[in-house]
Amino acid sequence: MRHFLMPLIVLLGFAAMPAKAQERVGIAFVQAPEQSAGTCTGGNMDKAFACAKAECAAQEGVSASDCLRVKWCYPAGWAADLFVQHKEGIHWHDYLCGWGSKEDLLAAVKVRCEGSSKEWLLECSLVKAWDNGKEAELVYSLPE
Repeated sequence: MRHFLMPLIVLLGFAAMPAKAQERVGIAFVQAPEQSAGTCTGGNMDKAFACAKAECAAQEGVSASDCLRVKWCYPAGWAADLFVQHKEGIHWHDYLCGWGSKEDLLAAVKVRCEGSSKEWLLECSLVKAWDNGKEAELVYSLPE
């Protein structure tokens, strides 16, 4: 009888947990190269991408067909949007997501910006950061 009650007690314990503790969120990144970008969070990938695409297409002169799905992370964890510019002038955004802590994300940013590609980068800077879908204060710029 005890063996039957233990799983039941565990299940009831999980059911009693607040809904917020069970809530997981993903993050969707969409980009119209050299024009616009969009980012949205949510529990459903298709809905988050649709939201990000609408945000991207809201920029004047950008159509929804210009806005391409770039990256989805679930769970979102710590995430960042990086602006990266090549010494020859072209620029783009790189997206990092799914990191377990702010420190892990900053280490990943540092590797992306100061690693083997550093020699051809003019700029690499943190545009925005998120902590499990909520905008977070984080600062990084490529050292001179």
